[in-house]
Amino acid sequence: MSPVFDAFWRASVYCLHPRVVLLSLLPVLIAGAGAFALSWFFWEDAVAGVRAGLEASALLAPAMLWLDQISGGAFRPVIGPLVVVALSVPVLLITALLLVAGFMMPAIINLVAQRRFALLERHKGAGWWRSLFNAVAATVLAFGALLATLPLWLFPPLALLLPPLIWGWLTSRVFAFDALADHASADERQTLIANHRWQFLGMGVVAGYLGAAPSLIWVTGAMALPMMPLLVPMFVWAYTLVFAFAALWYAHYGLSALADLRLRRETARQPAEPAAAALQFPPLIDS
Repeated sequence: MSPVFDAFWRASVYCLHPRVVLLSLLPVLIAGAGAFALSWFFWEDAVAGVRAGLEASALLAPAMLWLDQISGGAFRPVIGPLVVVALSVPVLLITALLLVAGFMMPAIINLVAQRRFALLERHKGAGWWRSLFNAVAATVLAFGALLATLPLWLFPPLALLLPPLIWGWLTSRVFAFDALADHASADERQTLIANHRWQFLGMGVVAGYLGAAPSLIWVTGAMALPMMPLLVPMFVWAYTLVFAFAALWYAHYGLSALADLRLRRETARQPAEPAAAALQFPPLIDS
C-alpha cells in the first residue's frame, strides 16, 4: 500500500479517537463562540452594508439590475447574505487551521508517536516559536494569494481550482513542518520536506477540497442564510474536523517517512564499518 494512502486510512480511524474528538471541541469553543457573537450582533448591518455598496457601485449596478430582472426580484434579498458568507469563509478556514495547528497538533503528534512510533527519538529540530513563525508567514502569503486571485473566481473553472490549491499549499506548509518539528532534526526536516514536497502538497490539496465542501453547502444554501448566526458554530466544527484529519494524516505520513529515512541512513553506514575495520592491521609483535 502507498505510504500516502496508508497514512490516509490511519488518520481516518484516528479521527474517531475520543481524545481527538474532545480536542476538536476547543477550537469550536474559541472560534465558534467568536463567530457566533459577531454574526449575531453584526449580521444585519453587514448584509445591509454589502447590499448598499453593491448597489452604489457604478461597475456592479448594471449587473445587479440585470440579475434582479431575470430572477424576478428573487436575487436582490439573497446577494447581500451570499457575499457576506463568501467573504467570511476564508477567515473561518484560516482561523480553524491556525487553532488546530496551535492547540491540537502537539497532542495529535504525541498520540500518533505513542501508539506507532514509541521508539522514534525526538531530536527537537524546531521550537514552538519556529512553528508559530512558519504558520503566520504561510498564512500571510496564502491570504495575499487569495486576495490577488479573487477576481479570477468569477470564472467557474478557476473558482473550483484556485482556492483548494491555495488552501492545499497553506495546509502542507503548516502541517508538514509541525509534524516533523519535534522528532526530526533541522537537516532531517529539510530533507523530508524536499523529498516529499509533492506528496505533502497533494495531501494538502485533498484537505483543501474537503474543507471546501462545507463552504459550498452554506454558500449555495440560500434557504439557510437567515439561520447563519446559529449555523456558524457547526460549520466551524466541520472545518476543525477537516483540519484535524489533515493533521493526523501529516503526522502519520511524516513520522513514518522520518523513521524510514533514519533506517536508510543507518543501513547505509553499516557496510562501511567492516571495511574500515579491515584496514586496521594487527601489530606484528604483541606488547
